[in-house]
Amino acid sequence: MALALVWISTVPAAPPSTTRVEELATWLPAHPTGVGRPISDRPAWTTLAEKPQWRDLIREAESLAQSGLPEQPDELYLDFSRTGNRDRWQRVAFARRGRVATFTLAEALENRGRFLPPLEETLNALCAERTWVYPAHDRSLRNFRGEIVEMDLGSTALSWDMATALWLLGDKLSPETRARVRDNLERRTLRPFRAMIEGRQPEAFWLRATHNWNAVCLAGTVGTALAVVESPRDRAWFVAAAEDHIRFFLRGFTPDGYCSEGLGYWNYGFGHFTWLGEMLRLATGGRLDLLALPEARMPALFPWRAEILNGVYPSISDCSPGTRPDARVVQVLAQRLHLPLPGGVQAGEPGPGHALAITVLSAFLPRPLPALSTQPDAFQPDPLRTWFENAGVLICRPPEGQPPFAACLKGGHNAEHHNHNDVGSFSVVVGSTMVLCDPGAEVYTARTFSSRRYESRVLNSYGHSVPVVDGQLQQTGASARAQLVEVSLGPEEDRLVFDLTRAYKVEGLTRLLRTFVFRRGPHPALTVTDSWQATRPVTFESALITWSPWSRTTHQLRVGDEHAAVRVTLNTHGAEYTVSDEILQEDVRTREKPRRLAVRLHQPTGAGRLQTTIEPLPR
Repeated sequence: MALALVWISTVPAAPPSTTRVEELATWLPAHPTGVGRPISDRPAWTTLAEKPQWRDLIREAESLAQSGLPEQPDELYLDFSRTGNRDRWQRVAFARRGRVATFTLAEALENRGRFLPPLEETLNALCAERTWVYPAHDRSLRNFRGEIVEMDLGSTALSWDMATALWLLGDKLSPETRARVRDNLERRTLRPFRAMIEGRQPEAFWLRATHNWNAVCLAGTVGTALAVVESPRDRAWFVAAAEDHIRFFLRGFTPDGYCSEGLGYWNYGFGHFTWLGEMLRLATGGRLDLLALPEARMPALFPWRAEILNGVYPSISDCSPGTRPDARVVQVLAQRLHLPLPGGVQAGEPGPGHALAITVLSAFLPRPLPALSTQPDAFQPDPLRTWFENAGVLICRPPEGQPPFAACLKGGHNAEHHNHNDVGSFSVVVGSTMVLCDPGAEVYTARTFSSRRYESRVLNSYGHSVPVVDGQLQQTGASARAQLVEVSLGPEEDRLVFDLTRAYKVEGLTRLLRTFVFRRGPHPALTVTDSWQATRPVTFESALITWSPWSRTTHQLRVGDEHAAVRVTLNTHGAEYTVSDEILQEDVRTREKPRRLAVRLHQPTGAGRLQTTIEPLPR
């Protein structure tokens, strides 16, 4: 299956350069050093304990200690392989794993010893689990059965947190617990990683993947090594291996920095790249700075360029609608890149979280953060638009003082990371509301990442604002792409024309153009015109996707509520049509299920034109 989720380079992995390992070893501390400050640094933790959000954590830890450790029987792990449900196991697993952060932080803040027993109970229980790999990532159950020890997003994150707990608390933990945790970190993370790099174990796909898995797993692995591996040279080996392989992650962005996984996965993937970079910068005394890599600059700027309007960002791909840039991540990047915060993000001091390592790394980063030593010319955003030319995505915004009406127009192809079949789709924002939308991600199940992925009506093209031609939805794969025909960007109008023909496998279809015209001014509008030609009559319909209520007059629709609404004018150039309304019955992450408004021509035709004009309505 052509899922970009498993898009992997064919360049073979190789052990890191001995020369580079030796150089890095001279930069690293003589002894293992994790992130944050150890519990023995009482001034650092006392300062933190005086802040309200950190005091609240003590009460959370007290309540959690009373609730007892949730049980995680084998039957719960096997639930996914039997039913495809991810949530039931994950709910319990996340509760168990989250106790590591809560109890470790509470003990470090308070230093009275009362959270050590529930923490040790948790650490020992986690060490007793059959595997740290998620059931959804162990479909063969080989990890569950103990036939192999692999690494995934969950196991590397847990490893980093447990290693961080050891580093923070030191001999406050019993020798038996410390030894057991170290043995598990070696067996479940450090040894398999080294074996993969040295060719003694099959290579995990994520090692050379160009999506979030690469950055997340490398950050967890290196964080573990820095915190517990005694030999500086051995620690340097892990750093050098990550330095080599993190470049695959950066290759997953287009040259203009577009993240096809969506903003949520930018937060996760580039967020871990940022934390890995800051961790290595601190560990090497500033000598190794991943953010200074030339290929990191444009991906780092993605949140600054991706805002549609008023803190609203695209929900393209497997992104939860309403997602904004991670405040902790962009505050680091803003300081290092000398930028204001992106829209919708408020400045604030980092608070406690469920990921221990990231929480303490963020909380104890020495500030002010240094600007990049290789900082190029300052980034100057275009207030009117962002044109991700390499990705084929255009975001159109109004000038200051004009009606708050904006749009996101998508070309691209149907084999992108966390792909939806959405070539030619669009979203419209009025004020702070996405009135016409991309429905975003569904709730993940076994179907989501299988050959049945595009049975979902929010992942296939039926759930996007694109045509259905002769009853056919868009194809999946890189060949199903929008070919750029024309782009014209100006102060009053942006014009974008895509040829969508290759996205459809329809006999006789010779041409399908979608033309977007975004007009600025006191009376802004987005006009979407579909024109098609075929060697035989074909049926045609297009759609609008929304979470909002709607109503209809003769040739117009009103979509929205009292806070934000648009008028949609339909012009089929004389062809009769109907408008139908359907709620997409999929398990989605929004309170309201998306609504599909389909404009369907009555009669098949060998050529035709459908023009849809969208204008904001005054409040």
